[in-house]
Amino acid sequence: MEYKKWGNSEGKVGYKMNELRPKLFSAMKTYSKEQLMKDIIAGIIVAIIALPLSIALALASGVTPEKGLYTAIVAGFVISFLGGSRVQIAGPTAAFATIVAGIVAKDSGMDGLIVATIMAGIILIIMGFVRFGSLIRFIPYTITTGFTTGIAVTIVIGQIKDFFGLTFQHAPVETMEKLKEVIACFSTYNWQALAIGALSLAILIFWPKINAKIPPSLIAVLVASALVAILPIQVNTIGSLYEISSSIPIPHMPAISMPLIKELLPDAFTIAILAAIESLLSCVVADSMIGDRHFSNMELIAQGAGNICSGLFGGIPATGAIARTAANIKNGGRSPIAGMVHAVVLLLVLVVLMPYAKLIPMPTIAAILFMVAYNMSEWRKFVSLVKTAPKSDSFVLILTFLLTVIFDLVV
Repeated sequence: MEYKKWGNSEGKVGYKMNELRPKLFSAMKTYSKEQLMKDIIAGIIVAIIALPLSIALALASGVTPEKGLYTAIVAGFVISFLGGSRVQIAGPTAAFATIVAGIVAKDSGMDGLIVATIMAGIILIIMGFVRFGSLIRFIPYTITTGFTTGIAVTIVIGQIKDFFGLTFQHAPVETMEKLKEVIACFSTYNWQALAIGALSLAILIFWPKINAKIPPSLIAVLVASALVAILPIQVNTIGSLYEISSSIPIPHMPAISMPLIKELLPDAFTIAILAAIESLLSCVVADSMIGDRHFSNMELIAQGAGNICSGLFGGIPATGAIARTAANIKNGGRSPIAGMVHAVVLLLVLVVLMPYAKLIPMPTIAAILFMVAYNMSEWRKFVSLVKTAPKSDSFVLILTFLLTVIFDLVV
């Protein structure tokens, strides 16, 4: 947070908060050609990391693959341009997957999701202007931990079908219904799908020990797609289940009605609070890595603008992504230019390479999401809190976890 001195009529000196301005402006004051090259390289690397993740998270959210790229492109650019952090990378994240899938499954479908995302963006902007950024940190740690671990479990349960190549008799939406369907239909597993999934998971786990610079998810996608294209393997791919579009996103505003707004308002608040918590948590982590201080309220405003634009261009909810932000920092990104370059590179990929995404096997997507869930679960912290926290805190932790898994995120 920055403060600006001012003098009053009594000669006293006070401080005026001056944090409602994008970090891009201050970053440009001392910008150099050397830093531009570092930001471009970091942006390209982050785009390579974001590509398979954006597709996987779109599919986990119940929408078509390109929607994830629309989100990373539009929201990623807007949030970097307006954001209160020098290095934040925004896009679709696992935290939204279950709630987005639930909204899409409603009668309003994709139009309902667009409305909910835009409403969440408006809520985030209001939160920023009324200085809610400093209040987010008062949300109990036990609630955020239980919530995060619960989301991770719902993602894992949702991907068991594709990992094992199961054939469902029904199309369940709720997590517990999906688990029941997995148990009932487990005898329909496809050993070829399981083999591709296991190979992809092995690559994701062991590749970083071989080469830490090339993202393991990209290697898993390339290897698995090549095997499916060359060998006579009977496994579902993105192309066999979805129609893939490589067209540039075009703004679209669905019909809005008061009953629809009332129906989606709880979902919009959930998206807004999730986006606020995750983005500011990512900013705090980034600050510790680069020795900077983010503008929390400006970041909330940027998140709001990014989500409004993402909704208008057919994307899904977005927020700051801790893993992608960390990758940006480790590869030399030190200004919002890196995040903007990441968005532009993904736009080029969408136009040129998106048709090849049809070859990506669904078990590979499931394996990527398994790793995303594992990394976000914080299960060690969860177990530690259960063992060491006071009984009242442990109760809140476990209750939040169970509500998230058994019911839904809005509850």
